[in-house]
Amino acid sequence: MGLWAGWLLALLLLLWFPRGAWAAPGLCVGPVCGDEFSRSATHPWQLKLRVSDQESHRERIVVDCRDGVISPRVGPVERGYAAAVARRVCRLTWRSDALPGSPRP
Repeated sequence: MGLWAGWLLALLLLLWFPRGAWAAPGLCVGPVCGDEFSRSATHPWQLKLRVSDQESHRERIVVDCRDGVISPRVGPVERGYAAAVARRVCRLTWRSDALPGSPRP
């Protein structure tokens, strides 16, 4: 009887809190994941995102997709992986009508 009660409780918790149970991390590079991506209305090359790592460090960063510079330059999430996530998001969302290597409008 105790086993069935445990399964029933687990099922009820999954049905009651489905968002936490089925949440996806977003785009990951190594131990760092990014989510909540948004573009600036005034500066289309500027991308804002939230990054987090496996040690529960979280922060919001801004990336200039023209050159891949992230701001702030220092923070709790490892900058190499955070920059890689930001560059990947820029590549996936940025318009690709310019020639490779040329500055984008």
